[in-house]
Amino acid sequence: MTKHTMEDDLRDKIIDNPRVLLDDHAIMRALVEANEGQQGTNIVDLRAIAMNRLEARFDRLEDTHRNVIAAAYDNLAGTNQVHRAILRMMDAADFATFLADLTGDVANTLRVDAIRLVLETETPESENTMGPVVALAPIGFVDDYITLGRNMPARQVTLRGYKNHGASLYGDRAGYIQSEACLKLDFGPDHMPGLLVMGSEDPQQFTPQQGTDLLTFFTGVFERVMRRWLA
Repeated sequence: MTKHTMEDDLRDKIIDNPRVLLDDHAIMRALVEANEGQQGTNIVDLRAIAMNRLEARFDRLEDTHRNVIAAAYDNLAGTNQVHRAILRMMDAADFATFLADLTGDVANTLRVDAIRLVLETETPESENTMGPVVALAPIGFVDDYITLGRNMPARQVTLRGYKNHGASLYGDRAGYIQSEACLKLDFGPDHMPGLLVMGSEDPQQFTPQQGTDLLTFFTGVFERVMRRWLA
């Protein structure tokens, strides 16, 4: 009768469920290395080479899987945030409440530190009766702010780092803002364009590499809500 050096209960567990060993990378590597040691240094074990390659591919697949899941979760969370912010905007019974919600619940839901609504007007020096949330600007200001004065089309959504350009838009918060989203607003043929800027103290909150689908949707809804108030 063959004598086993392994404990009987451990041996029985392995025989009953051998996949426990097969699914454990560390154990399988130790078994392969032990086998290589018995074969000598001048024998090439193609099985070990194949296993190493398969293990590397499996690790890459696991990393990809985790990244896809994380991206899907972030996208879902972002979608929920935008939807909640839109519902809050649509709940406002009057324009004053709408503006108050914009810098309150809407900003908190979108997790931004500052929001400012810019409206172009032929008389920007006139008295602003709409409160601190709204800034009156001369004609052409919106495109100049988005493009930083460069001769290029102004995109509907621009995400970028903030470097104190147009610091007056954020007032006292300008020194803390690290990134911003610039949403160009179209209020229809009878109105001048507008701009909604959202600033964040997190430099990674808005970057040019991020997708803009959700903010494009948010911009479209915001335009329609504003057209109702402007009418």
